[in-house]
Amino acid sequence: MSTGVSTFFADSNLLIYWQDTAHPEKQMRAAAWVESLWLKGQGRLSWQVLHEFYWNATRKLRVENNLARGIVRELAQWSPVDTSLGLVESAWSWSERAQVPYWDGLILAAAERCEATYLLTEDFTAGRRYGDCTVLNPFTADPDEYLPAT
Repeated sequence: MSTGVSTFFADSNLLIYWQDTAHPEKQMRAAAWVESLWLKGQGRLSWQVLHEFYWNATRKLRVENNLARGIVRELAQWSPVDTSLGLVESAWSWSERAQVPYWDGLILAAAERCEATYLLTEDFTAGRRYGDCTVLNPFTADPDEYLPAT
C-alpha cells in the first residue's frame, strides 16, 4: 500500500562511503543522504545491504567491529527487507529480465518488496527504471531535490 511519500532504498555503497574517510567528497554526499533519510524517515534497505556494509566496513575500511555493529543496529530501524524464498525467486526473475547479476537482482527485489520509489546506488545506471523504482546516483543527485523540506 503506497502512502504517496517517496521511499529510498539504500544500496550498501551509500552506507560504505558514509564511513569512508579516504573519499571525502563521496563521504560528504553519502552523509547528506543518510542524514536526510533519517530525518524524514524515508530510508529503506535489506539485510543483504547490512551484511555487505558490515563486511566492507570492518574489512576494507577497518571500522572497529563494535562501531560497525552499532551502525548496523541503528540502520535496522529502517525496516530491512528479510530474505525469503519469495525474495530469492523475485531476484531470479529480475536477473533474467534486467540481465543483472543475482546479487543485484536481490537488491531490485528488495527495493520492489518495500515499494521504494528510488534506489540509491552508484552500481546501476542513473535514471533507469526497474518496475516502479528509479535509480538515483547519490553521488550526483542532491537529497534536497528529492526530499521535502520540513
